[in-house]
Amino acid sequence: MADRDLLIDRRDLAAVERELSSLCALAHRELGFRLAEAISYAALGGGKRIRAAIVCEAYRCAGGRSDPSGLAAAVELVHTYSLVHDDLPCMDDDDTRRGR
Repeated sequence: MADRDLLIDRRDLAAVERELSSLCALAHRELGFRLAEAISYAALGGGKRIRAAIVCEAYRCAGGRSDPSGLAAAVELVHTYSLVHDDLPCMDDDDTRRGR
């Protein structure tokens, strides 16, 4: 790892963030503006990306040789969905997530 305090290599983090941005740009091209904005807000709102770090390291430990950022971004999106779903009125009805 480049920096033990980050838990994720800076290059991996940058690659995952680029992948998430690319997926959000795709949402803007394919979906309505309001839905795409909501997706971008939730997906790009920060977080430590610990799941992404685990995916990248597990991929390499299992012998993976190519860029795992797409897979890591997918895991981040599934996690983000679970957070948004949990905040719905029928669940815990939270007004904020990650201080926003």
